[in-house]
Amino acid sequence: MIRFLYACALTLMQPLVRRKLARRALDEPVYGEAVEERFGHYTAPAETTSNLIWVHAVSLGETRAAAVLVAQLRAQLPGMRLLLTHGTATGRVQGRSLLRDGDLQVWQPWDTSAAVARFLAHFRPRIGLLMETEVWPNLVAGCATAGVPLCLVNARLSDKSLRQAEQLGWLSRPAYRGLRAVWAQSEADAQRLRSLGAPVMGVMGNFKFDATPDATQLAQGKAMRLQSAKPVLVFASSREGEEAMLLEKFKQKVPLATVDIAQAAPETIANTVHWLIVPRHPQRFAEVAKLFEDAGLRVSRRSNWVDGVPAEADIWLGDTLGEMALYFGLADAALLGGSFAPLGGQNLIEAAACGCPVVMGPHTFNFAEAAQLAQAAGAAFVATDLAQAVDQAIALVQSPQALQQAEDAALALGLAHRGAAQRTAEAVIALLLG
Repeated sequence: MIRFLYACALTLMQPLVRRKLARRALDEPVYGEAVEERFGHYTAPAETTSNLIWVHAVSLGETRAAAVLVAQLRAQLPGMRLLLTHGTATGRVQGRSLLRDGDLQVWQPWDTSAAVARFLAHFRPRIGLLMETEVWPNLVAGCATAGVPLCLVNARLSDKSLRQAEQLGWLSRPAYRGLRAVWAQSEADAQRLRSLGAPVMGVMGNFKFDATPDATQLAQGKAMRLQSAKPVLVFASSREGEEAMLLEKFKQKVPLATVDIAQAAPETIANTVHWLIVPRHPQRFAEVAKLFEDAGLRVSRRSNWVDGVPAEADIWLGDTLGEMALYFGLADAALLGGSFAPLGGQNLIEAAACGCPVVMGPHTFNFAEAAQLAQAAGAAFVATDLAQAVDQAIALVQSPQALQQAEDAALALGLAHRGAAQRTAEAVIALLLG
């Protein structure tokens, strides 16, 4: 009865979903593509055999992590066909790079019984692999009815998400219990997932440690860094409100004794280093540029750089997708977006893989284990707020020895925690063949 009421509520919400997609498509046109797929209506012919391996990666970060699992599955299942689903435009765009001949990519079905049933009947997946956190009640129930084993891979669950799930236990517990298998990132994640009834089959580690940065982008970023007259700090994946915090910090003066630049008067934090701001969400690029321009600062957007060369400006704005390796290569150190507002922080593993040490705020609950591992290794540092983080980052990049030690620690961190995708692929194949 509870799930029936939930399904009715989601059915009634469909007109609102359509309007929201239309609004978002004004800034991100991909949201206007193939809208009917979200409700279980497809133009491609229905599958006649059950040989698709379905991977659901809701957004950009999950899609990047899914890439290493897909590569491992292809290596161990020759001729594998991939069905890739997403919920966001950034995920869908990134996912295109994973497709081969015979693969399919569609939107995740809206979680009504009818849409899920049409999705499963049309594609007939052999198995479903949900990345990280994407557990939807009707999707789980529909897979059980259709006989599709549905698994949660690279699974994580924060304390905050656990509390929210417990508040909706009448809906969430049957969903977690209905999964065929769960492979968690950490033992702490595993314990939280088990408390909801999830069938945790093992702790595999985090796929993101297996991802290799784009070598061309990384080299290009490092070459840019060598041309910079000052150290470069990147505010990576900044979230709403955090850029305003940084702007407040810019208003402070710093004494000459703390900076390695000979000038006649104290300068601002804004020009002590080169600042590179990379907002998390592309729809905010223009908003963030305006914020700094309204404060009287010159902003140069990456999309306007001539021949890839940063223009002279107070702020460089990373307004492109899929170039984080370039941005981390360009930077001497990073501030971790989402960790200074109570948003849980973004993933720092990609920064570490690029050899870019991180200064993070107090809110890292979304990636708690990775943050703890990085801090223990000396690849990341914790600040109480953004103002203190800026001071720490500037001190770090002005100390060559400390910076080199942090860079070495960041690279070593990624190498020490590889293998999760391979272990998970092997477990998935054992489940398929068992």
